[in-house]
Amino acid sequence: MGAVEQTARLRESPLALVRRAAGGPGVLLRKLRGLASALRGYGGRRVEERLDRLERRGVIDARPTKIQRMVGAIDMMRFFIVPCADDYYRSKGISFWFHVLLRFLDDPASVVDPTGFNSSRDAIIGHVMQVVHANPLYDYQLLESFEDGLDELERQIEAVLDGTHPRAASIGAIVEDPTYHRRLLAHVRAYRKDRNVAPMLRENVVRNPEFARAERVFGTLPGAMRYFASLPRSPWAALRHALFVRRLPDDAVAIAAGEAASQAPRVT
Repeated sequence: MGAVEQTARLRESPLALVRRAAGGPGVLLRKLRGLASALRGYGGRRVEERLDRLERRGVIDARPTKIQRMVGAIDMMRFFIVPCADDYYRSKGISFWFHVLLRFLDDPASVVDPTGFNSSRDAIIGHVMQVVHANPLYDYQLLESFEDGLDELERQIEAVLDGTHPRAASIGAIVEDPTYHRRLLAHVRAYRKDRNVAPMLRENVVRNPEFARAERVFGTLPGAMRYFASLPRSPWAALRHALFVRRLPDDAVAIAAGEAASQAPRVT
């Protein structure tokens, strides 16, 4: 039998991976400038324009407020992204927090924006390519807020696969699955032909009922926006929700699917 294919993430030492992900001092400085730009524009008019475009294209049918998006991002992180990713990387014998460090060094801006609405087109694409996703459909749909988002995603995945992408080395320091980019490219192409294509779910989402339930809420942009729009609108109620709601609400899946009897903001 031939040797099992491995990415740099599994072959190289932690120090070598850090160097790969960070690039040289000049590269890292440009990345930090990108992070500063993302933070300055957080929640501004650019976000509203992108929401407008998504509504016009029929991608989303609910428009959460800024406060709802903020508390929704907290719920997405604590109920889905972090526990699901931590479980996945532990199953691979990989430190989740070292993985986060490598992601930050590769692109700091992509780590501070869980919903992606404050991120540039290329930051979203980089995020899709640097992480084996629980379900990439959310990001495909988010990229539809840019005129050429999906075109560019497909082009950049092709460039990673043929080694011509300028971030191919740093992405290789992060992604542990040697089949991920080939599978991702095939799935993007299938999505562009049929928006109802079956999701490309990560293995631990398929086998874990709690993660599967959270994916049904946060795995697609329309579902996540419906859930966000059901959250408290006032700062005080949003704070109470963030502090005292400790699990994904029982009606979250129905709300995300548009099946709840009422989607009025719940009082928590």
